[in-house]
Amino acid sequence: MTEAILLVGGKGTRLRPLTVHTPKPMVPAAGVPFLTHQLARARAAGVDHIVLATSYLAEVFEPHFGDGSALGLHLEYVTEKEPLGTGGAIRNVAGRLRSGPDEPVLIFNGDILTGLDIRALVDTHESTGADVSLHLTKVTDPRAYGLVPTDETGRVLAFLEKPQTPEEIVTDQINAGAYVFRRSVIDTIPAGRPVSVERETFPDLLAAGAHLQGMVDSTYWLDLGTPAAFVRGSADLVMGRAPSPAVPGRRGDRLILPTARVAPDAKLTGGTVVGEGAFVAEGARVCGSTILPGAVIEPDAVVTDSLIGSRARVGERSVLTGAVVGDGAVVGADNELRDGVRVWCDARIPAGAVRFSSDQ
Repeated sequence: MTEAILLVGGKGTRLRPLTVHTPKPMVPAAGVPFLTHQLARARAAGVDHIVLATSYLAEVFEPHFGDGSALGLHLEYVTEKEPLGTGGAIRNVAGRLRSGPDEPVLIFNGDILTGLDIRALVDTHESTGADVSLHLTKVTDPRAYGLVPTDETGRVLAFLEKPQTPEEIVTDQINAGAYVFRRSVIDTIPAGRPVSVERETFPDLLAAGAHLQGMVDSTYWLDLGTPAAFVRGSADLVMGRAPSPAVPGRRGDRLILPTARVAPDAKLTGGTVVGEGAFVAEGARVCGSTILPGAVIEPDAVVTDSLIGSRARVGERSVLTGAVVGDGAVVGADNELRDGVRVWCDARIPAGAVRFSSDQ
């Protein structure tokens, strides 16, 4: 195994405003762009050549990662002029692959945090002689996902999109977003148009009699598509619940980047990250949250399970729970922001303007 494709072209719509200025894979998780964790884990599994399929804000990837040599990789970048979907993106980068027709090519979605045993997935692919192998994981409520039932040998039987009734839930196995393709199969994907591997490529291969193999690995798996999930994933990386060789520091309750400043009596818990140049003032309490570079948490503020954007500011005594504050935004003193609120980039909330409780 030597090469992989990373699909990093999505707009990250569900993560806005975090993705207004930054593509989703480049939003920091545990102190570094999330993509860094994926690249490092692929390298640790023996991958040395990765092609990044980019689209949205494509221009930010190469200046950060360059040729990949700092990570022990050779990276190449291919940009879609128009969004092509998962299958179309895979086909669009095929010309940069070096593998022979029967060799395996790893493919990852750029928004999944996982403890997948990458080597085991490739070994399963090769030992079963599959055309495509899929990482499957088990979930307690599969209604939001595509189901992938398999037989007793792990061979895929069907692809069932998001079940609506109890009768349609025939398995708790879902497509976890990592695949191994036989190189020649990639060339069969139609070129130059949008294609979904989930809705078109995989069902068509199955109908044509191809061998699709599933491997269940339920160690750790999280779709980072929503702000709440992204914050949780970052905290899990810091605390060591999710594996990555790229976390820039010791695992524990907090991760404070080198140029960040934290007052001696401020309390950081629950996998909180304080980014480069950020400041957490005296009396502040921050739990399970990500404070991006240059942000300021003022005295006695309480920030829980939230993400505070670059250069944003949270005012004195303000209480944020499950909130997202966009880059450059200012939340004035004595505000209360609760689960699901999103403060847009550069917005200004005056002191005491938003509350869920009495001012007494």
